Amino acid sequence: MESQHTGVTKQDRWWMQRRRKVKSMSKALAKARSRSAICARLTCAVFVALTFCFVEAAPAVYAKRKPAKYGTLKLRTNPGGLPLQLDGKPQGLTTTGDRSFNLDPGLHNVVITLPDGELWAREFSLEAGRIKCVALNYRPTPAPATSPCPYPVNVSAPSQVSEGEIITYTADLNYSGSSTLTYTWTVSPASARVLSGVGTPTITVDSTGLAGQRITATLLVDDGSGEAACRQSAHASTFIPPLPPRENPAREFDVCCNCSYDDQKARLDNLAVELQHDPSVSTTIIAYAGRNSRVGQADFLMSRARDYLVDSRGIDPSRITVLNGGFREEDCVELWVVPRGAKPPQLMPTLQPGDARPPSDGSRTRRRP
Repeated sequence: MESQHTGVTKQDRWWMQRRRKVKSMSKALAKARSRSAICARLTCAVFVALTFCFVEAAPAVYAKRKPAKYGTLKLRTNPGGLPLQLDGKPQGLTTTGDRSFNLDPGLHNVVITLPDGELWAREFSLEAGRIKCVALNYRPTPAPATSPCPYPVNVSAPSQVSEGEIITYTADLNYSGSSTLTYTWTVSPASARVLSGVGTPTITVDSTGLAGQRITATLLVDDGSGEAACRQSAHASTFIPPLPPRENPAREFDVCCNCSYDDQKARLDNLAVELQHDPSVSTTIIAYAGRNSRVGQADFLMSRARDYLVDSRGIDPSRITVLNGGFREEDCVELWVVPRGAKPPQLMPTLQPGDARPPSDGSRTRRRP
């Protein structure tokens, strides 16, 4: 029922309450915008190179790998001597060389106080068995005049990492405008894989398989205004050195001491299969004469083995090397598989020539039919 004295209806009262709520919300929104503007004017005059890398000790051949229980953080700064906090706890001062911390897997926080009093803080995830490398390079720059455009733009990255490490490219810029910035990254070569951060000021790139190459990340920052001065570009490059040559030594395939000829032929048959399976390897046959063997026994044994591989198994003679190893207690023939470029096997006699006692008649060993 409408009021007879004031002339105010229920509908009028509802609209009055509605306007009061809208006015209150408008004040709160204005305060939030004021805080955002203050945050937008804060700048950081420091260039940062932040590296994440995977390093794992190479296990011995055939060794069983044990699962790691912790990850490792390696941290360095330039200059050194900056106060460091790790997960909220003081850790002394940084150094220009690596400081290592073994940590449980999970999220961790690093806070470094810069020379100008600003705090550099990063949160990262650490996995068991991985090493993450943090390299902070501080370089103060004069504060530029306030600009509504994102200028200047600087991209920081480590100058060199090892193949397989994860590279982080980080952008720093001075911007006092209110528009949302667009970050567009281009990475070369095309085989470099971006792992995370597309559309943000920081990306990570995998260097696996790019040894001997240089990765370049180029960033284009745009505020959407269409002004040429508000489209800024910068880049940084990281070199991945070539991998050292992998050592692939010769390996002993078989050894036969005081064996019958039929036994030796069976072992040579197995060697022939190995050579036919991998055309890139060759073989070295080392023969040793026994203490009481006839004169020339080592030469006879190695020549017979070579002739069998060539005549009976069709192995190219150029892939076979024969060596007279000297003397041992009994006749021995060693069969070696030698990869391309590997060092040849070493001779390992156990007797000096003067210790050999061939038959007194001095006869030479003859080939068996």
